[in-house]
Order: sequence, then structure tokens, then C-alpha cells
Amino acid sequence: MQIKVDQARLSSELQRLAAISDCPEPPPAVTRIVFTETDLQARAYLQTLLEDAGLKVRVDPVGNTFARWAGSDASAPAVGTGSHTDAIPHAGMYDGTVGVLGGIEAIRGLQRAGFRPRRSIELVAFTSEEPTRFGIGCTGSRAMAGLFTEEDLARYVDADGETYDAVRKRAGFTGPVRDCLLPPGHYHAWIELHIEQGPELERAGLPIGIVTAIAAPATLRYTVHGEGGHAGAVLMARRKDALFAAAEMVGLIERVVGEVGSPDLVATVGMLQVHPGASNSIPSRVTLTLDIRDVERSHRDQALERIMSAVQAVAGRRGVRLEQETLNWDPPAKAGQEVLAAIRKACDASGKPYMELVSRAYHDSVFLAQLAPMGMVFIPCRGGVSHRPDEYSSPEQISAGVEVLALALAELAK
Repeated sequence: MQIKVDQARLSSELQRLAAISDCPEPPPAVTRIVFTETDLQARAYLQTLLEDAGLKVRVDPVGNTFARWAGSDASAPAVGTGSHTDAIPHAGMYDGTVGVLGGIEAIRGLQRAGFRPRRSIELVAFTSEEPTRFGIGCTGSRAMAGLFTEEDLARYVDADGETYDAVRKRAGFTGPVRDCLLPPGHYHAWIELHIEQGPELERAGLPIGIVTAIAAPATLRYTVHGEGGHAGAVLMARRKDALFAAAEMVGLIERVVGEVGSPDLVATVGMLQVHPGASNSIPSRVTLTLDIRDVERSHRDQALERIMSAVQAVAGRRGVRLEQETLNWDPPAKAGQEVLAAIRKACDASGKPYMELVSRAYHDSVFLAQLAPMGMVFIPCRGGVSHRPDEYSSPEQISAGVEVLALALAELAK
């Protein structure tokens, strides 16, 4: 079967979606935060594309959008694909959107080729893959896997102090979150198309990456409580400086990660908030976040245990008080063998050379792996850059990914 990708149409749709943005600069700079008016406008545009493709659309209580191409066997578990359309502030136009709009084009390509699926093929546009608004990512896929609860709706708040529950209801998404949970056997298999967000494919000169595993982070928030005071009046020996203590902790985190020795283990302190934040005042409180991830859970958890012990020791020695809050502690995911075989077969059938690699970035497929065998198809992005306005994949690279996705979906849906 030959898949013809309408490259011009797909490029136009990506550009149009990118223009629905809160970023003051024009595309490719994109800001699209979940449950904002801009997010709702993007959803409305997506709805028109799904309906034009003849797909049956439904939306769950947190806003996950499902679009189904019915197969001949209505009782058979479906084959799923999709990604997300929300974007962090001042981001690029390809992260997530390639998997959603490319997923639609894969279905249209199969329809044009005359393919008739036995298993239904279902596209999903996930709610809130990015953690921008509520400090936790993948809330839509978590809910689908039963890992986002009624308590979480009240627990997570945005910068204005509004709960997830209040914000989603104001956006028009209602109903109990338990209704998001998919029943056992809903999916036979799952594939997500995505830009790599790294440099490996470009360096290798290859058009396709087959993801064998996805690293998942644990995210912790530490608050260091010291004693403030005048910068000139308190001698160093008498200080309980929260920032000096936090700085030592950050250095220890880097050292521990290096000592564990796992090549896939990475740690990031991405937020550091200092109170009161004056040049002539000793910091009395510092809040920092730790994101640590590996494709092997044992390596990540070993490093975390050592880090937690080390930072507590720093707090005790410096006479400061340390609070620790776990924001998430998610399992890594391994791709299913049947899905990997289907993607390899699709690459061979379309003449696309590939490499197998792990994803160190986080994706909704981590949680779909708890529902069905999953896999991911990566395409190159220029310079390995993502989450920036200069994020870029060419129309030809995107088309290659869509072709492989379509053939793999067909193989799994036969």
C-alpha cells in the first residue's frame, strides 16, 4: 500500500494552528496554555479538521478529545495515535502538534489509499501535556489511566490560586474525572508521532527514530527555611543563609547524578525562588525544584535516595529547615514488541532508514503504556532544538513520519 501525504495541506494546518497563540510575536513563536481562550480556539479549529475527515468525535471531562475512524469489527480494541496541542510560553510550533495534525493526515492518507481498518483507529488530542499552568504534566493521559483523581482536581492550582477543577469547568469541561478512565482493552496498541527534541537523528542523517523506551521523571519541590537579616549587620559565622544552603544542595545533586554512573540519568534544578529577593537582605527562604529521570527506574530511584539524604545533611549542618514535597514519581515506559515490529515494517515498506533510541523527554505515551503496548515514531528537529521558537522540522521530515505512522497504524489495525 502506498501512502501519499498531502504535504502542502499539512504544512498549512500546522501554520494555522501556530497562529492561534498568546505569544506577542507571530509564528513560529507559540504560547498556548491549557483551558485559556486561546486553547479553546485551537480546540475548535481541531474539531473542524476531525469532522472534515469523517471521524466521530467525543470529549471527556478533562478535555481529552477522541476522534474515531470506525473499523469493520466494532468489538475489537482500537489502535490509537495522537499527542497534544498545548504549548509552553514562547515555544515552537511542532512539539505535540505534529502528532495530532500528522495523525489526522495519516488517517486521511489511509482513506485516500482505500484502506479499510478492521480495528477502529482513534486519534487523541490530550489535555495539558505541558505542566505550565498547574505544575504537573500529562493530566489528560493520567486521567485516562486512572492516575488523576477528584482530589487532584482540588490539589493542583494555577498562579492565580484557581483549582484545576474550577478552571476546567469554566472552560466547559464537566463531569467526574473517573469518567476519563478508559476500560481494560480499549486499545490494542498505541503509537505517538513526535519531533525528537534532541540531536541524534540529525547527527545520524536518518529520517526516523523508533523509540524503545521513555524516561519518566520524579519531580520534587524543596523549600529551605533560614534566617533573614541585614546583609551588612550579620557576620558570616552567625548566618543561616537559605540561599547558600540551597546552592550547596544544587551542587550535591549534580555530583550524585555523576556518581551513579547511568548514561541516561539526568537531573535539572529548573526553578529557584529566593525570598525576600533584595540585594542587601540575607535570603530567609528558597524554593527549588528537582526534575530527575532515567529510562531505568532503579537508577533514578537510587540517585533520588542519595540526593534526599545528602540535602538533609546539608540542612542539618547549616542550621536551616528543609521541607520536601513530591510532585510526581512516575514510572518509565518500555515499548511493546508488536508495536516496534509494526513500525520497523512500516519503515522498511516505505524505504525509510531508521535508528532505535530512547526518549529522555516526557510524553503522554508514558501513561498510555499502562493501558496498551505503546511505541513512538520520532522525526528529526533542526539542531535538536525544542521548546523554543526556532524549533523546526521540515515538511519533508514531517511527511516521512506521517507515512511511517500511517503504515504502522494500518498494520496494527488489519
